[in-house]
Amino acid sequence: MSEKAASNSLTLDVNRTGDTTVVRCSGKLVAGVNDLLYHEVSGLIPGSKRIVLDLTDLTHMDSTGLGTVVRLYVSAKSAGCKLELINLGKRIQQLLGVTHLLGVFTTICEHDIRMR
Repeated sequence: MSEKAASNSLTLDVNRTGDTTVVRCSGKLVAGVNDLLYHEVSGLIPGSKRIVLDLTDLTHMDSTGLGTVVRLYVSAKSAGCKLELINLGKRIQQLLGVTHLLGVFTTICEHDIRMR
């Protein structure tokens, strides 16, 4: 893998507990790797009532990545599944704020994952 490809890599760690699935995203959610997130999470929607995207280790998101998260939100909502975001970094919060999407997504804290 080239150095540029490695710097753009996205890794996902999926943990399912009951009706809740937590997907921990690490790296960069950008053009070229966004399909990985979409295919992984969209495949989880039918069997989940709640999906939490943990963005703790997400260092960057471009407009393609943002579009992917919006597509997942719409797909989940259409299927009766809740898609929530947790641990938004400052840059991700700013991106969601500038695009007026911060209010669209439910953002939760670590405590809320265990309590629901």
